[in-house]
Amino acid sequence: MSKPQYAILRFAKYKGPEIGNIEAHNERTKEKYASNPDVDISRSKYNFHLIEPQRKYRAEAERQIKEAGCRTRSDSVRVVEALITATPEFFQGKKKSEIRAYFQEALTFLQQNQDPKTIISAVVHMDEKTPHMHLSFVPLTVDGRLSAKEIVGNKKKLTQWQDKFWEHMVRKYPDLERGESASQTGRDHIPPRVFKEMTRLTKQKAKLEELLAGIGAFNAKSRAAEIAALLDKYIPAVEQMHSTLKKYQVAFTETTVENKKLKQENAQLEQTLEKATQESTLKQLVNAKLRRDYADAVAVLDRIPKEVLDVYTRGGHGRKERPIEQNL
Repeated sequence: MSKPQYAILRFAKYKGPEIGNIEAHNERTKEKYASNPDVDISRSKYNFHLIEPQRKYRAEAERQIKEAGCRTRSDSVRVVEALITATPEFFQGKKKSEIRAYFQEALTFLQQNQDPKTIISAVVHMDEKTPHMHLSFVPLTVDGRLSAKEIVGNKKKLTQWQDKFWEHMVRKYPDLERGESASQTGRDHIPPRVFKEMTRLTKQKAKLEELLAGIGAFNAKSRAAEIAALLDKYIPAVEQMHSTLKKYQVAFTETTVENKKLKQENAQLEQTLEKATQESTLKQLVNAKLRRDYADAVAVLDRIPKEVLDVYTRGGHGRKERPIEQNL
C-alpha cells in the first residue's frame, strides 16, 4: 500500500532583524550553509522564482507599510512567510515542469487569499531533500491594516487556511490529503484514499462471495485452494481497513447483528435529513456507508464453510485460529 501524500502549508511571522536572515536563506545569498547541511549547493542552480523580489525584504515591507499609512512598533510583524510543500512521496518521479506546476497552483491559491501586491518573493528550493516554496508577504489586510494576527493569528484561522489550501490543491491533485492529521486539528475529513481502499476491498468481497456461492460437495477441495489464496489478501486488507477507520474515528460495527442495527440507524438518519445541516448530515451518511461496507466485508467471513477454513489453516495461510474476530 502506497504511503499517503499530504499537501503542506505552514506560516512563520518575522518582526525585524530576522527578516534579513530568512532572506539570505531563501535567496541563497550566503556562500556556505554550515548551519543547514541539507542544502546541496551543487543543486542550487535548479532553484527558481515564481515571483522575483524587487528589493530587500525588509525595505519592501517598510515601503508597503508606509504606503498603506500604517504605524508600526518594534514588535510589529512586518513579514509573514508561507512554507509550501508536500510529502516526499508526492514529488517522486515528477519532472521539473510538473513540480513547477504544483507550486504555481499553490501560488495561485495564495494570490486568491492574500492581496497579490503584498507578496515580496516566491522562490522554490530544489537543492534540499524535498522541493518546497518560501513565499514571503507583508501582512496587510484588505482594508489596509498591518495585522498578521488577523491573517494567520490563531488556531481557527490556521485551520481555515489548511482547509482552503487542501480544497484548492485537491481539485488538480486528487490523491493529496490535508496536511495536518485529524487528531491535531480536530478535522474529521476522510481522504479520497480511504474510499479507494474500500472500493478495492468491496471488489475482493464480491469475488469471495462468488467463490463461496459456487462451492459444493464435488468442487470443495479445488475451490478451497482458490479461496485460501484470496483470503491471504482479503484478511490483511480487512484488518488494514479496521485500523484506517479507527484512525479517522469512523465508528463501525463488527458483527452481523450490529450490522442490522446499523442499517436501522441509517434509515433513521435519512429521515432526519431536514433537521440537521446538510454538511454534517452528509458527513454522517458518508461515515455510515463506510461502516456498512466494512461490516459487510467482515460478515462475508462468517459464511466461509468450516472445511474450507480447515484447508486454509492447514495450508499455513494466515493464522491458526478463526481469522479476524480475535484480531479486531
